[in-house]
Amino acid sequence: MVFSMQSGDHDLTVPNTGTQDWIKLLNMTIVNDWRQWLVDGQVAGYTIKYTKRGTGYRITYATVLGAGHSAQEYKRRECFDMFLRWIHYWPL
Repeated sequence: MVFSMQSGDHDLTVPNTGTQDWIKLLNMTIVNDWRQWLVDGQVAGYTIKYTKRGTGYRITYATVLGAGHSAQEYKRRECFDMFLRWIHYWPL
């Protein structure tokens, strides 16, 4: 199973630190450590990838800069770009 998760970095309802703590509880291995992801050459957020060896489970977690709890409401272009990359298996 492959999952994609995202959080706005201004989310006060479910802060991205809480999501990161939850992912750590899954005891997954980091495949690609934190790096920027870009939209139109501008930093849109940061992303990290995890895997659970032998299970096929993978998580791509991304933050969206300047977005609140409903990231797509605040950063439509960035979230749409993230969605397109996800459905087409393009890297974030």
